[in-house]
Amino acid sequence: MRGIQSYAAYIPYRRLERKDIAAFFGGAPGRGQRAVASFDEDTTTMGFEAARLAMRSAGGASPSALWFATAEPAYLEKTNAAAIHAALRLDSGVPSMDLNGAVRSGLGALRTALLSTDQVLLTAAGLRGGLPTSAAESEGGDGAAAFLVGGDGTAPVIAEYLGGASETEEFVDRWRVPGSTATRRWEERFGETVYVPMAERAYNAALKACELSPEQVDVAVVTGNHGRALRSTANRLGARAVADNLDATVGNTGAAQFGVVLSEVLDKAEPGTTVAVIGLADGVDVLVFRTTDALSAFTPAKPVADQVARAAPVTYGKFLSWRGMVDVEPPNRPTPSRVSSAAAARATEWKYGFVGSRDRTTGIVHLPPQRVGINGGAVDDMEPIPEAETLATVATYTVDRLIYSESPPVIFAVLDFDGGGRFPCQLTDCDVDDVEVGTRVEMTFRRLFTADGIHNYFWKARPIGVKETA
Repeated sequence: MRGIQSYAAYIPYRRLERKDIAAFFGGAPGRGQRAVASFDEDTTTMGFEAARLAMRSAGGASPSALWFATAEPAYLEKTNAAAIHAALRLDSGVPSMDLNGAVRSGLGALRTALLSTDQVLLTAAGLRGGLPTSAAESEGGDGAAAFLVGGDGTAPVIAEYLGGASETEEFVDRWRVPGSTATRRWEERFGETVYVPMAERAYNAALKACELSPEQVDVAVVTGNHGRALRSTANRLGARAVADNLDATVGNTGAAQFGVVLSEVLDKAEPGTTVAVIGLADGVDVLVFRTTDALSAFTPAKPVADQVARAAPVTYGKFLSWRGMVDVEPPNRPTPSRVSSAAAARATEWKYGFVGSRDRTTGIVHLPPQRVGINGGAVDDMEPIPEAETLATVATYTVDRLIYSESPPVIFAVLDFDGGGRFPCQLTDCDVDDVEVGTRVEMTFRRLFTADGIHNYFWKARPIGVKETA
């Protein structure tokens, strides 16, 4: 048996009300809201967040490969999966690969992983947008999803892969040339006439391969970037139910959409549920799963519904600033210099893995790691202490409105970690009024800034909604 062993989705904290776009520019107001990645997030950081949640639920799994899929990579030429690999602290012998450039890359990577013999950790992310007032801007959403795929010999399979089918046809429906921030689309009726017949053929072929009839499919996950074709396809499937695409709360996350919706379906599913995933993007891919008894013992690290519910608004003006659509006056301080590649390479475990050191003699935790103990002066008598999954408490904090930031002000906090260790760092996913002494936080992997085309990734802390009491 081969299939999904663990899964997770990551939904950013901020939400943009679609009606705010019309309030700013005029026109008919849209309904609902879309998820918005913060100014310090990109597809790499979101892909990591989904992957870490999937690994957290997998309970000590050691994948033999890491794959990352997105249509909006933070780097070209450089492998983006390498940063995720480092932040997850995977063994250097685990290959990390990008499968990037198209919306189809996400579902295509999952299909390839299911046909592989490796235990693959696949993560996909989308950072969707378009020109102001465009349908792509309003309908899009930001987020990520990850799946651990393997066979029974490595970990319990919670959703068995029964089979699938694919169809490909060359036609121009949506496109974006390298360097452009705007996705363009052809007239919708044309795409519908191409997609719907392909979807019917691929779906019927997949069901035939799995020896299933349409009424035996409990839930159909129908995703893609062509709304009209998606609606027409969903009406023709004959499945018992069609999953909510989360259009009103998250939006279309591109290469990750299938994974976000599938994760939400698995959050609610019972053992023995047959799920068909249908993706429409430059063709059609259909994957059919049946959940197993192992799903009863599986606990998602952060259910999709909980992440959708925990949200805060972002203004349309700030959204445009974060996406580089408008330039605002920055704080009157010099912009940072590019990070040193040599220094980063020497401190990979700290910079990407957030690994400190503990003095074996005194037990004191040092953040960042040190060679010399702070009490007693023992030299090179340290053990590594991974702290990325350790919770902390705000001991004190300050609000800096002068330091350079892409989205001022900056909230700095001194954190006391559970089990020892103190570290000053930036807070994210919060407003000034959300923080006080005693606020509990968790660590999150973010982009501090970009200089000379180099992204400086490191760790920040985000509140988890509780306060420590005396």
